[in-house]
Amino acid sequence: MKYSASVSSSRRKSRRDHFQAPSHLRRIIMSAPLSHELRQKYNVRSLPIRKDDEVKVQRGQYKGQEGKVTTCYRRRYVIYLDRVQREKVNGQMIPVGIHPSNVVITKIKLDKDRKAILERRNRSAALEKGKGKFTEAEVQAGGAAPMADVD
Repeated sequence: MKYSASVSSSRRKSRRDHFQAPSHLRRIIMSAPLSHELRQKYNVRSLPIRKDDEVKVQRGQYKGQEGKVTTCYRRRYVIYLDRVQREKVNGQMIPVGIHPSNVVITKIKLDKDRKAILERRNRSAALEKGKGKFTEAEVQAGGAAPMADVD
């Protein structure tokens, strides 16, 4: 079922858009979920990953390993961690690329921009300000009255 008229549901076009996405959209695509502790603390489910975040690998061959993000390679949709490496045939150690969806962020590198993102995306603060869903009393009191004046 198609939900939005402005977005194609074609697999071919979706893949094209994913692999031709510009860098500012790739940053959003390369988001990772927060750990349970961070999720409780900030009331945010996921964040775009960045260099110097500490993560734990949740899926794949390197599952369970932890490390600090050394590089976010947006062109390849991978991140490199300082402790996740493999050995080449000649003995040289090379970093292994891991997709951000396969990791969980355990420690966030906070700067003023990151703090602003967390403040903006905090769901409980939005509810406290009165944004979001209507209360039962507002629904009962409001009814169809606000639309009655519209011609």
